[in-house]
Formats: sequence, structure tokens, C-alpha cells
Amino acid sequence: MALFLVAGPSAFAAIAQGGDGSPGYTFVDVFFAFITLSFLVLVGRWIRQHVGVLQALFLPSSIVAGVVALLLGPGVLGGIVSAIAGEGSLLANGLFPQPILAVWSAIPGVFINIVFATIFLGEFIPPPSEIWRRASPQVAFGQSIAWGQYVVGLLLAMLVLGPVFGLPPVSGALIEIGFEGGHGTAAGMAEVFEEVGFEAGPDLAVGMATVGIVTGIIAGVALSNWGRHRGHTVASRQAIDDIPADAQERLPVEEEDPETTEKRRRHLSSLLVDPLSLQFGFVGVAIAIGWVILELLVLIESLTWNRGGTGFEVLGGIPLFPMALVGGIIVQLLLKRLNKQYLISRQLMVRIGGVALDATIVAALASISLAIIARNFGAFAVLAIAGITWNVLFFIYFAPRMIPRAWFERGIGDMGQSMGVTATGILLMRMVDPDDRTGAFESFGYKQLFFEPIVGGGLFTGAAPVLINRFGPLAILLLTGGLLAFWIIFGLWNYKKISQATAIESQRETVRVRQ
Repeated sequence: MALFLVAGPSAFAAIAQGGDGSPGYTFVDVFFAFITLSFLVLVGRWIRQHVGVLQALFLPSSIVAGVVALLLGPGVLGGIVSAIAGEGSLLANGLFPQPILAVWSAIPGVFINIVFATIFLGEFIPPPSEIWRRASPQVAFGQSIAWGQYVVGLLLAMLVLGPVFGLPPVSGALIEIGFEGGHGTAAGMAEVFEEVGFEAGPDLAVGMATVGIVTGIIAGVALSNWGRHRGHTVASRQAIDDIPADAQERLPVEEEDPETTEKRRRHLSSLLVDPLSLQFGFVGVAIAIGWVILELLVLIESLTWNRGGTGFEVLGGIPLFPMALVGGIIVQLLLKRLNKQYLISRQLMVRIGGVALDATIVAALASISLAIIARNFGAFAVLAIAGITWNVLFFIYFAPRMIPRAWFERGIGDMGQSMGVTATGILLMRMVDPDDRTGAFESFGYKQLFFEPIVGGGLFTGAAPVLINRFGPLAILLLTGGLLAFWIIFGLWNYKKISQATAIESQRETVRVRQ
């Protein structure tokens, strides 16, 4: 921890600095950048409340705010004014001065660490065996979708994106980063894309995340109707009109035990510290632990296969946010071991992560270069269509063959997450199982413990561009293809095993009833 206090702040500062060590803005610019961003969130919220189609799509206000910022920035408003009145005219840069835009471009790479640090802080983490017993079918299903996105993307990169559109092999990771990872992960990967020389990567990834979250809702609603009419749903379907308009912005949080709440209240009353400040402290500890782990891994790499910088480097290109997630798990387990888990409020952690994610999304969308997306629109469309097709078809065919019970309710949550964010998956589950009669929400939550640390913003997501750049697309295609085959085979075998065990238990129960 002392190492982090000495070297950590300078490492974080380097994220926002240019090559000359100067960030290009002052603290006052940072202040007004966040004031402007907050105002945009309010504007986005107001627009969303008054535009029916945005409510029908369940788009979060942060996405609406980010699009507003994009339209009022140099890419749209500034481009129109420059074309009409010249580059030196008023509003040629849009409504936002350059220092504010510079701050916004630095926000995603920093705030995404807060988002991932809060994912498991305050969560109840049962024994791995219990998690696996309840969630193994969804682990296999979710992992298969994620690795399949790499397989589809890398195949396209080798056969189409490179030969036809001239994109580098790293573009094969865009589907998983944008769809499975979402806006936060896509924005947080900007530095990694720059390190591997894929300058269009950050804009294409954030654009892919936007397409994913919109099509995820549309496809999910269509599949919900299809499943209901075909009789695939176990629970009664909730009418879309009955779902709150802000359903995707309010992640469900389990009610806290009153005894835990009282313990925290008594402890804080003696510390004289605001509860929110205490939660921020644990977030900081989680990020610090993640940073120390990452630095140790980089050190080990430099002393072994990298041989002081003369070998090959992989771990040095991994961003901090996957390790911040690991740090959050470590903090939670340590507090549980010390019987101090009551110090963390899950409700406040969700709010902290939500604020950080909103800031990340708005800043990332505001910083998109539409010119880059336009220049690569053909490749962008190919990736988006292929990713959507893979997710939907895999759900329809494999979910009933990998998830023994309530396959539709459980599988549609994973499909929604694979096309947007976790909130999209939860939203779709609420459409088909509002009262959680199938246990889909519980299994979905447990699955995250075997999912988030690896893909969807986990370790492999962070390392994928570096691995592709270092070992080539064919080697990573073989790796991800092998993992895809493993999870599909395991999922089919696990389905048969669980079904047989259920049948035997049902026969025993029938015998007991007859006796």
C-alpha cells in the first residue's frame, strides 16, 4: 500500500497527460468540465422523459446526454459552423472549449476503474461450490457467447476487415469489447488501442457499444414476444408498459439485513465520518490493491519472458480496471474474513458505480470522432451485424440445450448483457419474469463471479488487443475457438448431467409420495 501512495498518484496523473507531461488544462477547467457534464445529464434526462421512442428503447439518460454533447461539440455543430463560416469563426469548436473536451477525453480511462472496483464491493460472495451448483449452466452459456464474439470478430478481421477495409487484426476484438463490455469498457480501452497503433479503435468501440445497447433492447423485446407466443416462458410475461421507464437505470439491490445496518450506524457514529466518504475509501483501497497487483505482474514479466524489455510484453498493456475488479473482490473477502463486511453499504456502492459509469458514458460519447466512424462505416456495419446475428442465433439454438430449467428467462439475461450492459440483461429478465419465479436473477448474479473477472471487461478483455497484436490473429483465433468449443461441450454435458440428476430426484420424490 505504501508503494501505491508513493507511485500511484503519478501513474494516474499520467493517464490524462500528454507526451510533454502537461495535461493541457487547469484545475478550473476540470471543475467546469464536470459542471457542464452534470448539466448535460439533466438535459439528457429531460429529453428522455419527453421523447417516447427513447423511453420505449429504455435508453439510459447518460447515453442521451452523451449524444447531445456529441451533437453540440466540434464533430457536428462545430463542423457545420466551420463549413459555413470558416474554422476561425465563433462556435467552430462547438459549444465546448478545448480544455473541457480535453478533460472529457481523460475521464473514461480514470472513472472506469471506479466502476469496476464497485462491482463486487458489498456483494455477498458465497462459497465457489455453491455458486457453481446454481449458476454453472449460465456460466457455460455466457462464456460461450463471449468467446464466440472473439471468434466471429477475428474471422472477419482476417477475411474481410483487413483485406477489404484495411483495418488491423486488432479490430477483431471490437465486438466483444463493445457488445460484451459496454460503453465503460470500450471507453476504458482507449489507451490500449493507442498502444497497439489502432487509432480508430476507441471511437469504433464506443460506437459498437451504442449499437449493441439499442439493438439489445430491440432484439430482446422481439424475442420476449416470440418466446411468449411459442410457450417457451415459464413465468408470466410483464407488459412493457408496466415496467418503469427508468428500469435500466436502477439496478436491483437486495434489501440489507437490519442488524447489518445498525452495526454500520453505530460504527460510523463513533468515527464521525460521512457514510459516503467511507465507501469511497474502500473503493480507493480496491483500486490501490488492483494497481499493486498489476505492477507486480508487470515486474514479474520484465524479469522473466520480457527479459528487461528485450522479449515480448503482454501484461504491461493490460489496463487497470480489470485489476480494480479483482481488488474489489479481495477487499470484500478480507472484510468478510474479519467479520467487518457491515462497513460496506451495497446500496451506496451501486450509486458510486452508477455515477462513475454515467460520467464515463457521457464523456466517451462526447469524445467520439464521427469522421473516424464514417471513414470505417463499412467495417463497422459488418462487425455490428455479425455480432448481433451471433448473439441472437446462439441464444435461440443453444440456450434450451445448455440451461435445463427456465432456459428462456435465464438465457435472455445473458443475451442482453452480451449486447449492452448488465442492466440490459436484468431489464430483459424483468420483462419475462418480473416476480423472479424461476430464480433467474439469482443465477444471473452468481454467474458474474465466474464471468466478469475474465471477459466482459475482465482480464482477457483488457489483454486481447495486446495479445492479438503480439501473437497475431490466427493464434488468438485458435485460442478463443478452443475456449468456445470447450464451453459449448461442457454446457451440453452439464445440461445432460443436471437433467439426469433432476429426473432421479423426481423419481425418488414420486416413490416417497406413493409410500
